[in-house]
Amino acid sequence: MLRSIPRTFAAINKPSAFAGLRYKHTLPALPYAYEALEPYISGEIMKIHHAKHHQTYINNLNAAEEKLGSAFQSKDVNEEISIQSAIKFNGGGHINHTLFWENLAPGHKEVPKPSGELLKEIEKSWGSFDQFVSKFNTQTAAVQGSGWGWLGYNKEFKRLEIATTANQDPLKPTTGLIPLLGIDVWEHAYYLQYKNVRPDYLNAIWHVINWKTVTDRFTKAHK
Repeated sequence: MLRSIPRTFAAINKPSAFAGLRYKHTLPALPYAYEALEPYISGEIMKIHHAKHHQTYINNLNAAEEKLGSAFQSKDVNEEISIQSAIKFNGGGHINHTLFWENLAPGHKEVPKPSGELLKEIEKSWGSFDQFVSKFNTQTAAVQGSGWGWLGYNKEFKRLEIATTANQDPLKPTTGLIPLLGIDVWEHAYYLQYKNVRPDYLNAIWHVINWKTVTDRFTKAHK
């Protein structure tokens, strides 16, 4: 289950619409060492991806929210509007990466599979787990430029769906689906190891999927 994104309170100098307080986001610690996902994802990639890329999204999100607080104070609606894209991009990067780290766990020589109701739903929707992986990889590999591949839950129709989002767009605000599994297909997630061969990265990452967290999200969404 996706834990609350780490954040701390920071005071804004003047009274604001947020009663003088805002959230200051912080980098979540990984539940495993950077090298723990080798050979499927290298320790070098994980360190750069987590400590550099994710930290940059957090820094930029905090800066954008500070600017937004100032715009509220000065009642500058034009500035409030102009800041929204930075909040969407960097906030989405923070949300998506926090989920991504929890999606991963030390790997296995054989690709692990989910079990129970989640596996039944996958087989119901795609015929078999292998067919699901093939469909997911094909759809996600086709993302133009940078983005994400997702397994989401459609609460209205009570079904699993594969989806993609561009850049750092988070799944739920973009599609309405509840995110269960997200795979980052920005080049920074794989280029040092897999060069420009995104399909090889997608084939490898299934060895390190943490189906426990995916199942926990599915169970919660399915209720």
